[in-house]
Amino acid sequence: AYLPGEVIDVSNPPNPQRVGSFTNGGWDVAVSGNYAYLARGTDGLEVIDVSNPANPQRVGVTFDVDKCWRVAVEGNYAYVADEWYGLVVFDVSNPANPQRVGRYFTGGAQDVAVSGNYAFVANDDTGLQVIDVSNPARPYRVGFYNTTGSAWGVAVSGDFAYVADYDAGLQVIDVSIPFNPQRVGRYETNLFAVDVVVSGNYAYVAELFFG
Repeated sequence: AYLPGEVIDVSNPPNPQRVGSFTNGGWDVAVSGNYAYLARGTDGLEVIDVSNPANPQRVGVTFDVDKCWRVAVEGNYAYVADEWYGLVVFDVSNPANPQRVGRYFTGGAQDVAVSGNYAFVANDDTGLQVIDVSNPARPYRVGFYNTTGSAWGVAVSGDFAYVADYDAGLQVIDVSIPFNPQRVGRYETNLFAVDVVVSGNYAYVAELFFG
């Protein structure tokens, strides 16, 4: 079961306040303009109008996915990490009617980040895959780096991809040459690294503990 999604006002960081909510929750959310894109696992990809944060409204949904774990949005396209289908690209220029335009089978896709003409897919079997999405209708792989752990999360900043590599901690991959990614650093986290975001000079890693 999913818990409801929530909109939190963080204008006063020491005192965040909920201002709105929507019925369905999910595994991941990306926001672009007035819309939030909600990855709901086996329940597809939802588009939520958040132009009024106090009253978010679902405006579109697509079930043209299998296990929609994570989503990234760039321009008119939403890029979905689908555990079964791999990277799935949707045209969301009409948010009420998302349309699948492309797909590249990567295997167990867990997360996706987009930078320029490339989508970076965290794959729990084969590590980091670099997909050329300059033509969203025909994505194709140009490079990969087989990490030592199980890639669950990915963030990209500049020439580097930061991979949350489960039991292998945080992996830092130089992707300045997309067809030849190279690991340049690693930090062994205390627990299982499952997600990562990067801001400025810092990477923030979410960890899980299974005991």
